[in-house]
Amino acid sequence: MTTALITGSTAGIGAAFARRLAADGHNLVLVARDTGRLTEQATELHDRHGIEAEVLTADLATDEGIEKVAARLGDRKNPVDLLVNNAGFGNKGRYLDVEMADELRMLKVHVEAVLRLTSAATAAMRERGRGGVVNVASVAAFVPRGTYGASKAWVVQFTQGAARDLAGSGVRLMALCPGFVRTEFHQRAGMGTDNIPGWMWLDADKLVAAALTDLARGRTVSIPDPRYKALMGLVKVTPRGLLGGVTSKTGRKYGPR
Repeated sequence: MTTALITGSTAGIGAAFARRLAADGHNLVLVARDTGRLTEQATELHDRHGIEAEVLTADLATDEGIEKVAARLGDRKNPVDLLVNNAGFGNKGRYLDVEMADELRMLKVHVEAVLRLTSAATAAMRERGRGGVVNVASVAAFVPRGTYGASKAWVVQFTQGAARDLAGSGVRLMALCPGFVRTEFHQRAGMGTDNIPGWMWLDADKLVAAALTDLARGRTVSIPDPRYKALMGLVKVTPRGLLGGVTSKTGRKYGPR
């Protein structure tokens, strides 16, 4: 049985990955900040699917938390075959309205943690000649829309570059770029979502199924829904100057408040 490590596993996309991978027979290492929720999740997945679920409490906004997870990823005696870098959050407010400490904390989780954990995982995977990494980004990576989008753009660029450098090693890397997903994400950030049209919402379980299919196909970027693929196709052909104005107006109309 292979082992998958999932950060931010107790809610949203991370929980959907845990459910799907456990159902497929993978052992799990579940990573989040809340030990109680992790233990409850691990017990439920073990009882339902008969897999082993290890609990690893860590705050990826801290060096200690990142180092703890990196050490587990580098454990050659208990290898991790799939890493899902899912942990993340958003800050409510426009640029300069958000405290700098909160911006830096977001970059710690979205950028530094992703870099360090991907590096720890892929170094061990390359030695074995197999493995995979899914770095959860966002369609926000493709539009000029705030520091959250900028951090996710880094995730996409980093993942694509690392995938090229590791080509032929047996290690696959993919950036997953969903749109709006019904999770705890917006609630935790204090963002209202009543103004977002129903057609823009995605189901987390269907998203994960599509993402795993794309990973198996060797794709380095996954936009797992036809609606968002069409929107991102339009983004590619829209002049950047015009796109900035459009995304700003659209964000005020349909974005989380």
